[in-house]
Amino acid sequence: MRLLKSRFLPLTAFAACVLVAGCGEVNSTIDKAQACLEAPKIVTELAAQVAKLTDDPKAMDKAIDDASAKLNDVADKAANTTLKEASDDLAKTLSGISVKDVNDAVDAAQKVGTESAAYVEKVAKACGS
Repeated sequence: MRLLKSRFLPLTAFAACVLVAGCGEVNSTIDKAQACLEAPKIVTELAAQVAKLTDDPKAMDKAIDDASAKLNDVADKAANTTLKEASDDLAKTLSGISVKDVNDAVDAAQKVGTESAAYVEKVAKACGS
């Protein structure tokens, strides 16, 4: 019986290692899939908010800052390097936008639209591969 246990111990250890390695890959895939769903949603919601808030610079500034924080969170969770870089870049761009008056709001709306379109294209490429 002792010989039988000693043979199963290495097999059990090997199986545990394979299982752990496989779970890591599954978690990575889940993280990528989740990031691929969350990222465009954040940008779409921001675009809708910005369109509504052109007459409220303070609220627009807050919406942009909130979206930037959410994108940073997505970037931190993203298992895909391209997705992470794109999310980091857009978050940095958004955090650099300051909306103090109605003229800034119009400029910000245009910038958010342009940057968001480029971001969605990068995300589509990263998530399609």
